[in-house]
Amino acid sequence: MSVDAPKLIVGSLETCDLPDLGISDLEIRVDTGAKTSSLHVDNLSKFQKGGRPWLRFDIHPDAYQTKKVITCEAILHDLRRIKSSNGESEQRYVIQTKLKLGTDQWPIQITLTDRSDMSYLMLLGREGMSDRLLVDPSKTFLLST
Repeated sequence: MSVDAPKLIVGSLETCDLPDLGISDLEIRVDTGAKTSSLHVDNLSKFQKGGRPWLRFDIHPDAYQTKKVITCEAILHDLRRIKSSNGESEQRYVIQTKLKLGTDQWPIQITLTDRSDMSYLMLLGREGMSDRLLVDPSKTFLLST
C-alpha cells in the first residue's frame, strides 16, 4: 500500500474473513492497545509436512454455535513469547495468513491461543493493521453495512 493510499476506517468490532483457513464472517475485536493479533483455537498440534513444521487446529468461527468446527492447517511461521492482557507471558505459535476486511486483503501474522474467556475469538492488533486502517472506537461493524 502506498503512503498516499486512503486508509480503511473501521470500528472497534468488525467482521473479517481468513480465506486461507476457510473462515468467513468472523467477528473480531480491533484493538490498538494490542501489538499482536491472536486467534482462539482448540486441539492445537504440531506435525511435519514436506519437511516443514505445520500446525493443525480447530476453530469455532461462530461463538454462539460451538458445534460448528473447522479444522485448519497452516505452516508454523514463528514461536513468540507474548504478554497477554492479564500480564502473564506465554509461548505462542504464530501463523501467517491472509486477512480480508471489506474489499481489502493482506497477509498478517496471528498467534494461536486460548481466548475462551474472551468475548471475541480473534483480536486484531496493531501489527495486523499495518498502515492500512484508522480505528473509530465509537463505532462497530463499519465495513459490514
